[in-house]
Amino acid sequence: MAKAYDVIVVGGGHAGIEAALAASRLGCSVLLLTMNPDTLGMMSCNPAIGGLAKGQIVREIDALGGAMARNIDETGIQFRMLNTAKGPAVQSPRAQADKMAYAARMRRVIEEDSHITLAMDTVKGLIMEQGRVAGVRGSYEEFYRGRSVVITPGTFLRGRLHIGDRIFSGGRLGEHPADGLGEALKELGLPMGRLKTGTPARVDGKSLDYSRMEPQKGDDPPRPFSFRTERLSLEQVPCFKTHTREKTHEIIRKNLKLSALFSGNITGIGPRYCPSIEDKVKKFPDRDSHLIFVEPEGRYTTEMYLNGISSSLPAEIQEEFIHTIEGLEKARIVRYAYAVEYDYVAPYILRETLEVRDIPGLFLAGQINGTSGYEEAAAQGLMAGANAALGVLDKPPFILRRDEAYIGVLIDDLITKGADEPYRMFTSRAEYRLLLRSDNADRRLVPRAAEIGLVDKGFLDAVKEKYEKCETLGSILRKESLKTDHAEWKRFNGRKLYDLLKVREMDMETLLSLSALEGDWEGDVLESVAIEAKYDGYIARALADIRKFKKMEEMRLPSSFDYRGIKGLTSEAAEKLNRYRPSSVGMASRISGISPADISVLIVYFSRKEGP
Repeated sequence: MAKAYDVIVVGGGHAGIEAALAASRLGCSVLLLTMNPDTLGMMSCNPAIGGLAKGQIVREIDALGGAMARNIDETGIQFRMLNTAKGPAVQSPRAQADKMAYAARMRRVIEEDSHITLAMDTVKGLIMEQGRVAGVRGSYEEFYRGRSVVITPGTFLRGRLHIGDRIFSGGRLGEHPADGLGEALKELGLPMGRLKTGTPARVDGKSLDYSRMEPQKGDDPPRPFSFRTERLSLEQVPCFKTHTREKTHEIIRKNLKLSALFSGNITGIGPRYCPSIEDKVKKFPDRDSHLIFVEPEGRYTTEMYLNGISSSLPAEIQEEFIHTIEGLEKARIVRYAYAVEYDYVAPYILRETLEVRDIPGLFLAGQINGTSGYEEAAAQGLMAGANAALGVLDKPPFILRRDEAYIGVLIDDLITKGADEPYRMFTSRAEYRLLLRSDNADRRLVPRAAEIGLVDKGFLDAVKEKYEKCETLGSILRKESLKTDHAEWKRFNGRKLYDLLKVREMDMETLLSLSALEGDWEGDVLESVAIEAKYDGYIARALADIRKFKKMEEMRLPSSFDYRGIKGLTSEAAEKLNRYRPSSVGMASRISGISPADISVLIVYFSRKEGP
């Protein structure tokens, strides 16, 4: 008889790893099935973690007890804070990873977890009993029973790889696709579509002329991703910047018809915000140059990743155009660029927990939901794994709202707006981004995570202590006034120190030196207080908006209801509401095609006593 597990996770990518670890932290027995344990946690595309908005997500994953931030702290080779010239809401950490070390350490984390069983198999189908999932079927008809199942297949569902007119089956070059699982999901009646992404060529660093490129160094000192990492001590490895030339574009334009993207071989929709070099050349004909980041794949390899020129052109054309780029004239290509096309499930069928609405116990996370990126996948994996475990334990679900986390924005966007193209997180997608900063993810989410057991008491106590210090320092600054003979600042004498932080030219270091306040304050405490002081007017307005927002979110809608019977709703609104089945009026208001007038009709209808 097949052994039974509380939670089965299918797929060993970034989503699958965080799903398995989250379920384990909640005390569940977990089976993690992967087609190849050697590629567990592998970075299929760029060897980096974080970036604009993505860095905030990684810190949120960390605040929820996840592994991604600590893993990059241990295996990163360069750390930078992006957008430092702009406000704190859009500043994001990013790190280059040692690609192989990152995957190796993540595998060790999984293997050392006593609640997780790692096994190699290819899932061909699902076991269904009385309308709910009861496990999965592997190769050779082997059965694995589980009370809940989290599917995280990445780009492997009917994955097809394209290099010019050559088509290979696979989710990554050299790896088999998950065609059987894709067919099984389709047989369940899940609405499915086709998406496309791509990856650039990798070249031998020994063949590059770095003197013709601009070096890009890491921050000094480097700042860790994880709130649980005290400091980073490492020798950072430089990246480099170069550009395409008009000759590059001329070669690409001449051979566009040979690209799988333009020949008709690819039908899936690609990422708008991470286009191939063919896309860039075609869509921006007036540009004579495009930026390329030359990034190391690791500390102990000479292989370099050419960030910015993903392509599906034939190999010989890739050779030709790459050799026109400054510093790459003699580049030796180690791996050619390719496009990958794969199936995904339309995410409007999901609950906020990432459980399929009509199939209890079945959860989907990662690129199967139409997203793009390691960080977005890992965040979904954590939430799906946690909720799969909570369901098994018969506990309430764990849901993050838009005002609580970028992760809340991500999931809400997916289930209310869908994903007609690969979804990528941006700070502009978060209307409360000033509250959802990378520096305060611990304050926002560690207490929430501790309530359900995703983080331990030690982490919670450390966060409480940190923000008690913030409150103490903030209180002191509100009470004390400036008294200085400094020529530049004495005109501010008598002003409260806290209010002085709102002055554009004032920073915390200058303020402390002027006021001679006593106390040994940690850097993260000083940073948090400075941000809260500088932007407290904006923050107060955002909090007022959130109070209005919560009223809409608290007005619940029935999970099963035919909206066609409500007079006053447009036919489009009724159709969308029946398809998306929003759980609240607030969620309904974010569905494309639902107007303010439709929302008013819903509020009136469901406020009546006779309403459901």
